[in-house]
Amino acid sequence: MTDESSIILEVTNRGEISQRLDIRLSEQMPDLSRTRIQKLISQGNVKINDQLCTSKKATVCLGDRITLTIPPSVPLEVEANDIPLDILYEDDTLLIINKPAGLVVHPAPGHSEGTLVNALLAHCDSLAGIGGVQRPGIVHRLDQDTTGAIMVAKTDQAYQHLQAQLQAKTARREYLGVVYGSPKIDTGRIDLPIGRHPVDRKKMAVVEKGGRVATTHWEVKEHLGNFSVMLFRLETGRTHQIRVHSAKIGYPIVGDTLYGKGRSVGVNLTGQALHAWRLELQHPVSGKLIEAIAPVPADFMTLVEVLRRRSQLS
Repeated sequence: MTDESSIILEVTNRGEISQRLDIRLSEQMPDLSRTRIQKLISQGNVKINDQLCTSKKATVCLGDRITLTIPPSVPLEVEANDIPLDILYEDDTLLIINKPAGLVVHPAPGHSEGTLVNALLAHCDSLAGIGGVQRPGIVHRLDQDTTGAIMVAKTDQAYQHLQAQLQAKTARREYLGVVYGSPKIDTGRIDLPIGRHPVDRKKMAVVEKGGRVATTHWEVKEHLGNFSVMLFRLETGRTHQIRVHSAKIGYPIVGDTLYGKGRSVGVNLTGQALHAWRLELQHPVSGKLIEAIAPVPADFMTLVEVLRRRSQLS
């Protein structure tokens, strides 16, 4: 959109005495994501009975008149960069990328160019405004030095649908990692809240107060002497979740300089040995089950082979 427009909605469903404003708008405006609607509310673009309302939790009742003003699209300040992408799946609404180590997902101070978002803007011409100006189309993120599958929405409807799958825990995200140590049991579940580290603000940590619920399932796939290959499945998606949880239970990810042990294993890694291996989701339009498998990077496989040989010799 290039011009501001207003949409007037009447609450006419007699089966609902009252309803939250953002939920009501989401139901009547399916082409807009809940996140987009909440931002429009907080930015002063919604009125109830001609009175400005900035609370998404405000209630609307039978007979209320809601005016939603959609401002003109804000041009992206992020420039498109012609960066090759390893595409695992693509159609008109969905894109799944195999992200390499070292590629930052979205622009931030110190990384205004050369990010996945810069690459996506060169690859797609319809991402502006989807999921936010600085993160167009990005449904979830991967750390800079984590490799593997990441999904991108090409439409606002797809973004909303994919976000809902993550929140409902129906989208399946599985990671492979090499860790220090050899667990005595082969499967486990970690339920520990994660929040900002109380001292080092660049780090996340398991915290007693103020953290967000975080759940990680893990399974040992191979014991390699004093190391192990583990499969992680995310139930939630907090920042650095696997790295924080794995380190907390005593099995830090190999190559993780922020949460790991920091000692060399004799293999030149481009990042931590953590790879988003498998992504399973329901297609946002067709409903078809989509499974994307991201090939394991060469340096990850080299690490496993070296550790396997060492364990066989010991």
